[in-house]
Amino acid sequence: MGSTEINISNANEDVELLKAHAEVYNHLFGYADTLALRTAVELRIADIIHSHGHPITLSQIASKIEAPSLDVTYLGRVMRMLVRKKIFTIEYNNQTSGEEVVPLYGITTTSKWLLYDQDLSLAPMFLTLSDPLITKPWYEFSRSIKEGGMPFVKAHGMSVWEMASKNKEFNNLFNVGMTAATKPTLDAVIKGYKDEFSKLEGTLLVDVGGGTGNLMAEILKAYPKIKGINFDLPPTVASAPQHSGVTHVGGDMFKEIPSADNVIIKSVLHDWADKECLTILKNCQKAVSEKKGRVIIVDIVLHPDGHGIFDDATISLDLLIMANTDGGKERTEDEWKKLLKEAGFTRINFIPLQTIMSFSVIEAFLQ
Repeated sequence: MGSTEINISNANEDVELLKAHAEVYNHLFGYADTLALRTAVELRIADIIHSHGHPITLSQIASKIEAPSLDVTYLGRVMRMLVRKKIFTIEYNNQTSGEEVVPLYGITTTSKWLLYDQDLSLAPMFLTLSDPLITKPWYEFSRSIKEGGMPFVKAHGMSVWEMASKNKEFNNLFNVGMTAATKPTLDAVIKGYKDEFSKLEGTLLVDVGGGTGNLMAEILKAYPKIKGINFDLPPTVASAPQHSGVTHVGGDMFKEIPSADNVIIKSVLHDWADKECLTILKNCQKAVSEKKGRVIIVDIVLHPDGHGIFDDATISLDLLIMANTDGGKERTEDEWKKLLKEAGFTRINFIPLQTIMSFSVIEAFLQ
């Protein structure tokens, strides 16, 4: 083995050493990418440019930002960063100011996802997940590794669920962000599982931990002959809007789930450790018809060594779950199989979805 010592005097002659040096800096300043983009989302810069229908100048962007003493120089430096990261485009036009070259900023396919005025906007999710209340627990990782315990509790003195119940502003931020994160997956679930949903028409389907009922509402829009129950905690369903055909039922999934022909559970199990998941899954078993019933899990399947376009993001998402839950995690296919077999399911199918992140439908049968 060669020496592990870094010889700085030779660094300029060693391209690989310089690349590694640069890589450390890129990781160090990774937060700059997030926070520069957060700035653009807060100021609605993508919407400002989009409203003009063509690339516009920095001054035109600035004129649409309501502020008593806006600093255009600061704005320009943030835009320079975001152009480099391909969030916005830049082109030059010297027609509008004589000989002066004026940069014009345009939106990209990436920044279109951050437009507030479109149904699948990720802007609310971005603001939620980059909020200091959500990022603060990450600074507790090393202490949690050494001592155990939930990073969110170490950072805030309470769990994320307790904070949501006590802090209305945080609760609203969290709910709006999670709703925005969920929207792009709903259509993929309906389309990706259409052959099986069509077989469920005339049966009773319960959405466990369904929140305000958005998933069940979308299922019933596409398959109105399915009878649907949205099941969640009483305070959640009490404030849920009325959806056509959806019956809201309050309860506790750790105690009992309403009887049904089939159960669907989306983005719930990743919030819990295996022990709690087993309790939920066994209650799902009790709820469904043993012979024909199935538990339909919609969740991420992690690919740690994968090369898919979302595989890096899902590894990061697993750390987000680690930061904010007590034992929750994203699971690999093998981990899902182990968990479901331990819960008593004998037949398991994985159906990958063409959607944001690496979501799959995981079918679990008792027979």
